[in-house]
Amino acid sequence: MPLTPLDIHNKEFKRSFRGYDEDEVNEFLDQVIKDYESIIRENKDLHNQIAALQERLDHFTNIEESLSKTIIVAQEAADEVKGNSKKEAQLIIREAEKNADRIINEALVKSGKVSLEIEELKKQASIYRTRFRTLLETQLELLNTDSWDSLEGRPAAETSQSL
Repeated sequence: MPLTPLDIHNKEFKRSFRGYDEDEVNEFLDQVIKDYESIIRENKDLHNQIAALQERLDHFTNIEESLSKTIIVAQEAADEVKGNSKKEAQLIIREAEKNADRIINEALVKSGKVSLEIEELKKQASIYRTRFRTLLETQLELLNTDSWDSLEGRPAAETSQSL
C-alpha cells in the first residue's frame, strides 16, 4: 500500500542518544509532506485529464466509426442507385429502340400504301383523262357533223362558214 501524507506526518522515529536533530527532521518531513501532497494532487489532476481525454477519444472514435459506417452505407446506396439507373437507362433505350422500329415499320407500311394509292390515282386520272378526251372528241365530232345542222334547220354550207 502506498504512503500517504498522513502516514508521513504521523511517522515517529525512536529517539536515541546521538540521533538527528528532531526539529530538522520534522521540518524536512513537513517539506516532504507538502511536496508529496502536491505530487498526489498533480497525479490526481493528470488522471482526471487522462480520463477526460480518454472519454473524448472514445467519443471521437465512436463518431469516426459512425462516419465510416455511414460512408460505407452511402457508397453502397450510391452504387445501388447507379446500378439501378444503368438498368433503367438500358430498359429505356431498349423501349425507345422498339418504338423507333415500330414507328419506322408503320411509316414504311404507310409509305407503301400511299405509293400504291398514288399509282392507283395516277391510273384513274389517266383513265379519266382518256375517257374525257374521248368524250370531248365524240362531242366535237357530233358538233361537226351535218346532222346537227339539219336539226337546227340550216343548210350545211352556212354552218361551216359560221364556225
